[in-house]
Amino acid sequence: RGSPVLPCSNAKDRAKGPVKKKKEDPSAIKEREVPQHPSCLFFQYNTQLGPPYHILVDTNFINFSIKAKLDLVQSMMDCLYAKCIPCITDCVMAEIEKLGQRYRVALRIAKDPRFERLPCTHKGTYADDCLVQRVTQHKCYIVATVDKELKRRIRKIPGVPIMYISRHRYNIERMPDDYGAPRF
Repeated sequence: RGSPVLPCSNAKDRAKGPVKKKKEDPSAIKEREVPQHPSCLFFQYNTQLGPPYHILVDTNFINFSIKAKLDLVQSMMDCLYAKCIPCITDCVMAEIEKLGQRYRVALRIAKDPRFERLPCTHKGTYADDCLVQRVTQHKCYIVATVDKELKRRIRKIPGVPIMYISRHRYNIERMPDDYGAPRF
């Protein structure tokens, strides 16, 4: 005749009334997690950075350098007044290869023997994540990029300088005044 009435699982809970939260003991020790900064960071600068500089190069940095008619290695040396080793990850190389025929000059520059090739062990070819992950693990790199989103992500990581292009030359931010490009 009628369907059987099933008891509501929340009926007992509603009968009890509102659940009261436990009051926090003011004398209890409060725990919080604070990220541990590496010992290489002295005040706001990174002491692991020194000549020869290893510079992680992004795809758009190569493209903008071509548009500005800048030789990558020579312009980096002019900026930092020291030997520079441009490093390119497998993800960045794959990204340049995917861009196709229009970016063959960028691909030829990236395959230059002066560039150090860094192998990637992770899956996927999203270069921005790869670069951020690499500089988070190893604080010995300078990141060369013109991408605003990538710059914003790298600024959150302490002790990682950023190289960018402005006024047809390379500039660097977050480096000690003792070395690095002159300020404008």
